[in-house]
Amino acid sequence: MTTARQARSDGRRADELREVVITRGYTDAAPGSVLMRSGRTMVLCTASIQEAVPSWREPSGLGWVTAEYEMLPASTGQRRSRPRPQPDGRSTEIQRLIGRVLRSVVDFAKLGQRTIWLDCDVIQADGGTRAAAITGAYVALEDAVRHLKRQKRITASPLVAPVAAVSVGRVSGKLLLDLDYREDSSAEVDFNVAMTGTGRLIEVQGGGEGNTFTRRELDRMLQLAGRGIRQLIARQERALAGRKK
Repeated sequence: MTTARQARSDGRRADELREVVITRGYTDAAPGSVLMRSGRTMVLCTASIQEAVPSWREPSGLGWVTAEYEMLPASTGQRRSRPRPQPDGRSTEIQRLIGRVLRSVVDFAKLGQRTIWLDCDVIQADGGTRAAAITGAYVALEDAVRHLKRQKRITASPLVAPVAAVSVGRVSGKLLLDLDYREDSSAEVDFNVAMTGTGRLIEVQGGGEGNTFTRRELDRMLQLAGRGIRQLIARQERALAGRKK
């Protein structure tokens, strides 16, 4: 099974990420606001702070992090209708994924009894929107936490590790990192992988598309994803070290 050296339709190697651009402070109102670009995929990720938690969470004395995800009507080639009154099944599944992944790196006792809402809106989709949303939402979450610290509403960061996500799959017998839409739509096997900066897996989501795969292929895909995630976390760190837009 081939992994690394053969070029793809956009000129990338099999083990190469798309161009990643993380722009902090993209909008003014939210404490955390990030435009996450991965190739032609663009996701606006904002983090808002609410001084309350869901009623079921109140007895714990702990905070909460939750997410919403949606694709804007003109984010794909054909206009998507706005969901009414609830998000469609795909959006619901993805926003639950984003929330699960980000909650895994939060110490809720340090956050205090408040909620951080992560809103991920896909402006343009070319594959990998859920992975881009997770990667961008972490940066927005970090900025919201910094905002709380500046205002002395918390004394220590509740974030225990950075997290990012990427897609990986087998297309025409080749193992590829960071699938664009064309590759994803023809993949024989594909996964979305979320991982911390220390290399701990949070979520491995995917499977065969009418195909099977071996344990060896799975291990190699996870290794490929881990390599990409380390690069994405390095880009997050560079973005967070710089000034906001």
